Amino acid sequence: MKLVRRELTGKLCKDVSTATLLERVFAMRGINHHDELQIDLKNLHPISMLKDIETATKILIDTIRRQEKILIVGDFDADGATSTALAVRALRAMGHQQVDYLVPNRFEYGYGLTPEIVEEANKRSPSLIVTVDNGISSIKGVEKAKSLGIKVLITDHHLPAKETPDANAIVNPNQRGDEFPSKNLAGVGVIFYLMLALKTTLQKQNYFTDNNLTAPNLTELLDLVALGTVADVVTLDQNNRILVEQGLRRMRSGKACEGIQALFRVAKRNINNAVSTDLGFACGPRLNAAGRLDDMSLGIECLLCDDAINAMDYASALDDLNIERRSIEENMKAEALSILEELDNNKLSGDLPPVLCLYNDAWHQGVIGILAARVKERYNRPTIIFAPADAMDIEKANAEIKGSARSIATIHIRDILDEVASSTPGLLEKFGGHAMAAGLTLEKSRFDEFTQAICHIVNKHVREETFVELHYSDGELEAQDFDLKCANELRFAVPWGQNFPTPIFDNHFTIINKHIIKDRHLKLLLRTKGFERTVSAIYFNADLDNCPEEGAEVHLLYKLDVNEFRGSSSLQLMVEKLLA
Repeated sequence: MKLVRRELTGKLCKDVSTATLLERVFAMRGINHHDELQIDLKNLHPISMLKDIETATKILIDTIRRQEKILIVGDFDADGATSTALAVRALRAMGHQQVDYLVPNRFEYGYGLTPEIVEEANKRSPSLIVTVDNGISSIKGVEKAKSLGIKVLITDHHLPAKETPDANAIVNPNQRGDEFPSKNLAGVGVIFYLMLALKTTLQKQNYFTDNNLTAPNLTELLDLVALGTVADVVTLDQNNRILVEQGLRRMRSGKACEGIQALFRVAKRNINNAVSTDLGFACGPRLNAAGRLDDMSLGIECLLCDDAINAMDYASALDDLNIERRSIEENMKAEALSILEELDNNKLSGDLPPVLCLYNDAWHQGVIGILAARVKERYNRPTIIFAPADAMDIEKANAEIKGSARSIATIHIRDILDEVASSTPGLLEKFGGHAMAAGLTLEKSRFDEFTQAICHIVNKHVREETFVELHYSDGELEAQDFDLKCANELRFAVPWGQNFPTPIFDNHFTIINKHIIKDRHLKLLLRTKGFERTVSAIYFNADLDNCPEEGAEVHLLYKLDVNEFRGSSSLQLMVEKLLA
């Protein structure tokens, strides 16, 4: 473990002695000028820079003018749910009622526009399939759709393989030849841009006037864009920060859709003070629970619902699924305990493998991604957790297993999987993803072969500090910074998130008082040097067996946070790590 103090890489802060805390924090994130922090919609990258956006718009307009059916095919995560809801809401708001959606059940059809899901889609007689948050790897699915006479418009943000589908149009900032400046749009961001382009073109063609329709205000959908963007953990570059902040402002002003308001209520979060962490840790997991354990249609219906009572029913059902998901996850962690203990022994002897690949016949494929993240965090190794693709067929000779990978900053897991597929043709049935997360399928009988192959590939990329666990800090806070006003300034300054992280600091404290909450969390009363007043802190999931006693001096990594309780607010530190 190594503590790294962030450096002032940006030019926003010229004189450290006179700079505000916020200016220093922004400079540590590479911000050179206040213009880079602007969050007005006019500062978004132009729609026209997306490749194929005009072709995609024309396809939509032709379908709309002929009043033919459009079927949205989404993904079974929060980005897919918000993307689907946004597409349906936008098209209906533009007067096209011949629109429906279909989301593959991950247990029956798998990911993306598969030939099987196209067969299911064909039962609804669509003229056009629009994929959202998927499709860039659906070569066979597109072939199947076109053979049935169905046009396909792909909107996606995932990295393409060497071969891409022969769709009627593809809108994806990451496709080859696309000059869109931000490659970090989530799937919901891509479909939002396409709907903006559609509305603009329809206005130019006098479509709304000719059909006695009111042109919709699509900024009303930015709450969905914000939720999907944060929940998908894409990089919050300036373009994404604009989308997220504008969505959060709608939420705080009471203009969020009924479904999102209901998600805040069941999570016991105050939507009037909504920040990005509420989306990432409260709303997002509840939406994802539907896709992990059941059918994401439940989440989509929640986001499409315009009735507050019905929306609460949907949100409550999602909350129940999330509780069930946690229980399954805990059971899987318990089942993995013996494996993890063996890994602990390997770690002590220096023999921990470069990639942790774990499989159990009893594991639930809807929760393997979360378990992979937990194991990765514990051991700082890329981790792939596998579960049966179909529990009923697991004894068959050619039974398939599905894996969910989570990686560390120094290992691009999707590229690693690409190397494995190239070096051992036929080993991987299919795979896809990003630098930090990916999914894959292979035959159970080849699990050991895969494990050996990926460990061999990763070992070729290992350097001296590849597996060193780094903890970043924005430095020490001065005594006067331990203030509720300061905490609120940091909280609402910008949307914090992936690659634009929430400010985190490190200081030495004396523990004045401590007590355990719910057998796993630590409530602390701290005092820092040069500051007589004490400050409260909470340390979630602390290692209670190795916690210092009262009176001890400790070095803590923490965030400034605001504790809201019964209508009052107070300063609270969120402890991230006990450094010493």
